[in-house]
Amino acid sequence: MTQSDKNRVVIFDTTLRDGEQSPGATMTHEEKLEIAGLLDEMGVDIIEAGFPIASEGDFNAVSEIAKNAKDAVICGLARANFKDIDRCWEAVRHATRPRIHTFIGTSPLHRAIPNLTQDEMAERIHETVTHARNLCDNVQWSPMDATRTEWEYLCRVVEIAIKAGASTINIPDTVGYTAPRESADLIRRLIETVPGADEVVFATHCHNDLGMATANALAAVDGGARQIECTINGLGERAGNTALEEVVMAMKVRGDIMPYTTGIDTTKIMHLSRRVSTVSGFQVQPNKAIVGKNAFAHESGIHQDGMLKNAETFEIMRPEDVGLSETNIVMGKHSGRAALRSKLKDLGYELADNQLNDVFVRFKELADRKKEVYDDDLIALVTAGDDSEDKHLVIKSLRVACGTGGPAEATLVMTVGGEEKTATQTGDGPVDATFKAVRELHPNSARLSLYQVHAVTEGTDAQATVSVRLEEDGRISTGQSADTDTVVASAKAYVHALNRLMVRRGKTGGDTPEISYKDVS
Repeated sequence: MTQSDKNRVVIFDTTLRDGEQSPGATMTHEEKLEIAGLLDEMGVDIIEAGFPIASEGDFNAVSEIAKNAKDAVICGLARANFKDIDRCWEAVRHATRPRIHTFIGTSPLHRAIPNLTQDEMAERIHETVTHARNLCDNVQWSPMDATRTEWEYLCRVVEIAIKAGASTINIPDTVGYTAPRESADLIRRLIETVPGADEVVFATHCHNDLGMATANALAAVDGGARQIECTINGLGERAGNTALEEVVMAMKVRGDIMPYTTGIDTTKIMHLSRRVSTVSGFQVQPNKAIVGKNAFAHESGIHQDGMLKNAETFEIMRPEDVGLSETNIVMGKHSGRAALRSKLKDLGYELADNQLNDVFVRFKELADRKKEVYDDDLIALVTAGDDSEDKHLVIKSLRVACGTGGPAEATLVMTVGGEEKTATQTGDGPVDATFKAVRELHPNSARLSLYQVHAVTEGTDAQATVSVRLEEDGRISTGQSADTDTVVASAKAYVHALNRLMVRRGKTGGDTPEISYKDVS
């Protein structure tokens, strides 16, 4: 093995599995396929596509992703039982390079859940890893909550998994409990202590409960791990997972002290970050490392002066390294289709002719209302949900009246199942009145669990991107829309979420999980 091989770090993306477990981040079948394709294009080595036994919808998504994968290994998750493992294999077996990832909680707290003794759990690990290895030659095994498992027992079960045929041993910090020095020491000691450890790949899977997921993952690599499990934007339940963009760029920028390489095309990071943010409904915080809106923004006079003289004074990486366009060319109402297509391609969006025509119409409408249309405005046009994607509910017109003299009033005209209806409602503000009008025309029991407004660009004529999350009978749906009128954007986002909720209820009911799988590794 060459030195470069020894320093190659495998990137294992679990946005579609662990990331999607973040409450409210559920993605549709089509969105999962799209994100998987983008991850494959970016050079992610392994895509954990889902938890096949969780639901029929999850199984179908993993199966489709496996069939469509080009270069990436496609992995599915399975608990330590034959039924889970068989179902996982059925989903991933279509991939050119399939992997089964099976796990069991090994800490005292997790052993108490199935009420297994150490010996009983050890036997189950041997049986299930052996079963997985008989189906697939690429098996990964995880001792969930490894960082709170007794040292002697952890060594014992890792050795059992290696002897049973696991080729990757993942060491999860399931609840974000460990610290960087501990993370490095744990991996190093396992490699030095466990028989056969030098013949397998050790992986690290860190959660961000104490804000140390990235630091812990990089420390584990220093300790000998050569696979990092991570998600786009650090998406994940509770405080999230290790962020792919952070570990990849840290190793790229600080190769002097972290001489490791990955196969990631970093110029695709920003596009993927924005896409995951849109489909999950989770906005990226402005000061988020690498992909936040302010990551390459400079307002301080001292900083601006330094940047004008030499960008390296206040930037340790170039915006274009992560896929940000070097210049923010302003488009206007005189710009044509060719210019729009070229600009969108620079931003990472290659649209089919019919998609371009739709965006072009909305671009012209926006340009008539807004003097300057910036990159972020165009991205909002492309990524914001269109309430006409399902024709059951379509907004035709909306008028609101509000002020200090009384309650706001909204008059909404909307087609419901092809029939045009009108409703007028009052409320505590124009958005409240509008949502009440929607509910009058389309009665529903969905609970509004998130309403978020985000200004796309600066100024009073800025577009507002509105994100809405609805919950109904265990189903979760997100909707997003952008408009220079915040109330209109709110109405469209709300209707978009309702349309998607109806699709899930009526056409893809299998998306609802049949089992609970929170807190998995």
